[in-house]
Amino acid sequence: MKTRLPDVPPPFSSGIVSAPPELLSVESQRCVGRFVCFSQLQQCVWKEGGNFTEMDLVVVLLLLCGAPVVRGYGSGLVMDSCEDMRPRHGQNSPQTGSSPFTIITEKSTYSAGEDVKVKLQAPASTPFTGFLLEAREVGSQTPVGSYTVTDGQARLLTCSQRPNSAVSHRSNSAKTNIQVLWRSGTSGDMKNIEFHASFVQTYSTFWVDVKSPVLNFTGRSSQPGISSADCGVSKVCLSKPSNCDPSVSSDCFFMSAMLSSPDGAAVRYELAGPSGGYISFGFSDDQHMGSDDIYICGVGSSGLVELQHAFSTGETAPGLLPLGNVSGVETSMEQGVIRCSFTTINIISTQRTSGFNQTYYLMFAHGPSSNGRIQFHTGTFISSEKVDISRPQAVQQSGQPYIIRAHGALMLTAWMTTASLGMMVARYLKGALTGKNLFGKDVWFVVHVAVMTVTVAATIIAFILAFSHARDWSGGAHPVLGCLVMILSILQPVGALLRCGPQHPKRFLFNWSHALNGAAIKGLSVAAIFTGLERIDSSADQWMMKVMGGFVGWEALCYTLQEAHFRWRVHSTDTSTTVLESNKIDGLLMVLFLLGNLPFLVALLVGIGMSEDD
Repeated sequence: MKTRLPDVPPPFSSGIVSAPPELLSVESQRCVGRFVCFSQLQQCVWKEGGNFTEMDLVVVLLLLCGAPVVRGYGSGLVMDSCEDMRPRHGQNSPQTGSSPFTIITEKSTYSAGEDVKVKLQAPASTPFTGFLLEAREVGSQTPVGSYTVTDGQARLLTCSQRPNSAVSHRSNSAKTNIQVLWRSGTSGDMKNIEFHASFVQTYSTFWVDVKSPVLNFTGRSSQPGISSADCGVSKVCLSKPSNCDPSVSSDCFFMSAMLSSPDGAAVRYELAGPSGGYISFGFSDDQHMGSDDIYICGVGSSGLVELQHAFSTGETAPGLLPLGNVSGVETSMEQGVIRCSFTTINIISTQRTSGFNQTYYLMFAHGPSSNGRIQFHTGTFISSEKVDISRPQAVQQSGQPYIIRAHGALMLTAWMTTASLGMMVARYLKGALTGKNLFGKDVWFVVHVAVMTVTVAATIIAFILAFSHARDWSGGAHPVLGCLVMILSILQPVGALLRCGPQHPKRFLFNWSHALNGAAIKGLSVAAIFTGLERIDSSADQWMMKVMGGFVGWEALCYTLQEAHFRWRVHSTDTSTTVLESNKIDGLLMVLFLLGNLPFLVALLVGIGMSEDD
């Protein structure tokens, strides 16, 4: 008897193949297309031509029942062998003699985060066709660390739910030398390890669980040596303060890039900077954050410094990417300074361009982290122009945007000159100018209102400029202090407009609240100016901060002299000093204040105008 099956284009040659579930019958054998399927065995037989005789079916049954199903993995996807490392080659047993294949490591010790070169070696006359390689702690069955492959004959596998924790073959071609790079973890209780490998020579000839000599764990990796040496010679460097050396100064934020292969495919990156959370650098098509290729070196949840690869899509936390082809990772954190260096062949990729032969703006950012997750950065700086990392140079930072320079100049002038002048006039020249009118008001009052109006107007304009540029909360103490200054500055004239008359019994409440609020604004504004200058003062000696310190000191001295003379005049019983002479002293002290104030003001305005990006 012959059975004719419907014609279906032949997908395979004659033989036994695994059948899709939809082709199988639960109750009995069933034919679909040109497959003959046996439900108990879940196998199908392909017969070229589609004509089966009873004898054909008997032969097939004998084959299916008498021979096991064989599964070969020429592609190297051998995840079901991760634990016992045994090839699924039917009833064949591994060889019991010594393996002709060996595992060679470049060193006998390793440290946390360190890379180790591993070679699988075969005699030239005895190649192997397949392999599986894992690193395991001595006595353990679980793979540790991760691999990077540069050999086209090898592929990465995920074993025990750990990505890139094993390496296998890509095809069953003959192989005599395979080289991969294994990187140890950076956290956890690390121990001595061995490399385990299985080698397949032929289908029936294979060796299982060949071991390398033990690699002893020596501890955490030592501090990577990062310096500004060779900047502009063999390295592209970006730093803040400009041209600082991280090997000399702990306050130096630094990154460098150097080609480490003749073909320019591999780049060695270094970065360092003071931070308790993270430091990072990225490549961008413009000078604004968003669509940037980023590498982050930060404190992980384990408390150790870890390297991450990310991509930013806007002014939000960047999304993490697989680390990719990264090797030679060295990290450390000592005395509050994070250092990190690594080599990668990853292609730089932004939204608009990709590749090593393109030009990008270099961006550096640093800030806090929480449980291994980076928080909003507290400081950034960007290169002044696009950079080709294949051409060594010392990159200059970009200057502050004009809108931010204007913000700083307005706030500095308002609260270190005009506000101080208005407060001194109201406090110390009221008596000297009493009886002298201008526009129907006392001169001191007109001067006080005029300069304080200028101060509040400048504050409002500076506040608007800063927020229109940032378009978000920039983080840190500076915006908090700035907002407090803005709020209290608006309340001050509102309260003055609502004050009661001079003869009102509750007038003293206004006098005290007005004075105390003014003093509070003055103190907060000084603190805001200090934190603002700290962001933009990228000089090695922080000269702008020092000038501001001198500025505050000069103003405090003038206040002290003015207050001393004021109290002496109020309580003095000496009638030899006329009112005119006392008024002259008040005037001289005011002129002295202004003469000393102007040099400090001009110096800081020049510094703000020349400031580099934060």
